[in-house]
Amino acid sequence: MKRTIAAAAALALASGLAGAQNSNQGVSKDEIVLGSIQDLSGPLAGFGKQVRLGMMLRVDELNEQGGINGRKVRLIVEDSGYDPRKAVLAAQKLVNQDKIFAMVAHIGTAQNMAAMPVQFQKNVINFFPVTAAREMYEPYHRLKYSFAATYYDQIRTTLPKLVKEKNAKKVCTIYQDDEFGLEVMRGGEAALKTMNMEFAEKTTFKRGATDFSSQVARMKAAGCDFVVLGTIIRETIGTIAESRKTGFSPTFLGSSAAYTDLIHKLGGPAMNGLYATMTVQHPYLDEASQPIRFWANKYKTRFNEDPTVFSVYGYNAIDAFAQAASKAGSGLNTDSFVKVMDSMTYPADIFGSAPATYGPKKRLGSELSRLSQIQDGKWKVISDYVK
Repeated sequence: MKRTIAAAAALALASGLAGAQNSNQGVSKDEIVLGSIQDLSGPLAGFGKQVRLGMMLRVDELNEQGGINGRKVRLIVEDSGYDPRKAVLAAQKLVNQDKIFAMVAHIGTAQNMAAMPVQFQKNVINFFPVTAAREMYEPYHRLKYSFAATYYDQIRTTLPKLVKEKNAKKVCTIYQDDEFGLEVMRGGEAALKTMNMEFAEKTTFKRGATDFSSQVARMKAAGCDFVVLGTIIRETIGTIAESRKTGFSPTFLGSSAAYTDLIHKLGGPAMNGLYATMTVQHPYLDEASQPIRFWANKYKTRFNEDPTVFSVYGYNAIDAFAQAASKAGSGLNTDSFVKVMDSMTYPADIFGSAPATYGPKKRLGSELSRLSQIQDGKWKVISDYVK
């Protein structure tokens, strides 16, 4: 396997001239072939499955309506198990064997980083990956398109509003000791700097940690009245549960990594009051918004399970691709698609996504996010997009 990965890396770093010869790959008279890499067997398998089903729903709708300019869409999904090495092998299969036109909604930061060189060597677009890492659009590459406001920007833009609203005096942070956690923490530092403040206490944990008692004790001893969470699922629940148990009651703010129904499903009533940054809305079956409720019930009917925000990410990625490919017309190829995206604007959708715009050097659609809070065991949107 190591030799295979080394060979792939060598190919990816070789001359990019081959790319120009593959601009029509994945597009035939009757079909557009799209690929996606999901975690279907690893730690994020639940999320990966949901992204895949959301994509399938939109592909089915498109094909029932005659496809894109008369071409049906065929989606091929490979499993990475959330392992970057497997993502490379999956990308090689999709790009070289299945000859996909674009990679859509690939999940995971490290996985995308590993797969992109394989794609770019064959001129295959990386479209709307499911990760909020800055590397999905930086450094600039003409084949990168990202939709997710970064963890850094999410916290940078929303934290000042909430700190003022809560009249917080001592802001602290607990974050995962890796690139994800650091991005949340850095966003918090940038936000506080605009208010002439600094973190009163910073504490970290290793990936996979289950005990947060020492970190909570440190933040409690420092008198923190506001805590920025660089946490995902288990760590969010663990930190808040430990805080409630010890009578420590600050305001908690997490990033979109903590915006999942699993927080209130697994954490129970103790999670009430948690804030998180987010963009698209979690689609509850009894949501007050009629369009979201209709969509959620359609998904439930099709797949016999409730949709989640990850289902929406998958659905929206295919929908956004279809809008651009449709504008590219019958002569769809990589160059015509890029040309369309260089002036593409997406309006807000039924899930409340912010309007997004792309340009010749702009590969992130929107850096805006908004706030949601768990109230009575459900996420409720509580702010518009914060600028």
